Amino acid sequence: MISPTPTVLRTDATPVLDLLTVPQVMVRLQLGRSAVYDLLRTGQLASITLGRARRIPTHALTDFIRTRLEQEAA
Repeated sequence: MISPTPTVLRTDATPVLDLLTVPQVMVRLQLGRSAVYDLLRTGQLASITLGRARRIPTHALTDFIRTRLEQEAA
């Protein structure tokens, strides 16, 4: 009988950078389109532009929320 090949978990894998659209951020923050674009315009929420499309990295959204929570706690 041949034993199955053991499964190896890779720990050196490069993390995936997820990008969100403005409508996805609107849903997650429960804000309107103008409010999200205001956050982008003022630099409170980081984003990148790909052609004419605006994308927000998930880590930028997480950082924004963490910063706001810290401000509220202070």
